[in-house]
Amino acid sequence: LEDSATGRLLPQSFHCEIPGARLDQAKATAAILKDEVYKRMPWACGADGGPVLPVTTDPVEVLLNRTWRPTLSVVGADGFPELKNAGNVLRPYTAFKLSLRLPPLIDGNAAALELKALLEDNAPYNAKVTFTPDGRAGAYGATGWNTPDLAPWLSQALNDASEAHFGAPVGYVGQGGTIPLMSMLQKGFPKAQMMVCGVLGPKSNAHGPNEFLHVPYGKRLTAAVAQVMAAHP
Repeated sequence: LEDSATGRLLPQSFHCEIPGARLDQAKATAAILKDEVYKRMPWACGADGGPVLPVTTDPVEVLLNRTWRPTLSVVGADGFPELKNAGNVLRPYTAFKLSLRLPPLIDGNAAALELKALLEDNAPYNAKVTFTPDGRAGAYGATGWNTPDLAPWLSQALNDASEAHFGAPVGYVGQGGTIPLMSMLQKGFPKAQMMVCGVLGPKSNAHGPNEFLHVPYGKRLTAAVAQVMAAHP
């Protein structure tokens, strides 16, 4: 399933060819953000007193890894006793909750079924392994969304608004974590232009405990969105 040395997922069906336009956008955004794309994250303290490092420090690769390459994360575990109660005894079972993030062009339902077969078939030592996909949006796995090409007026309006309120050209960043609503909206309104933005990142904690937003950024983003809407032909 995974190369333990690099973290790369082995099933080729979990990967897709990165569209040329998305690669160009990642390069342009990396040129703006540079190493801040990973240095601004709250890394834990490492062995030498410095921060823990990401799997790559190439800003372009950091941006591509977060959206256009699959990633497997263990987000929960069960069957393990607390340290204060742990002893040298056999456990009756072990359970893990896995999060498989897929590129937007990969079918989530098909990938979930393949992952199920991969985990359950030919388990080592004749162990019994069961995997239950967490169904979302009427399927075993949610499929991502890749926005259509922007109309020239919108592309220009976004860049003008970014220059006016942030002092830099517009940058496009893929965001992990599927919101099925976007695919539904695109199917219902195939000719509509989509602008997806929000206040996320350092000094913002959305959709979680102690939720808060970076207010100065939020004000500038609101002004930028208003300018883009005013530019609609």
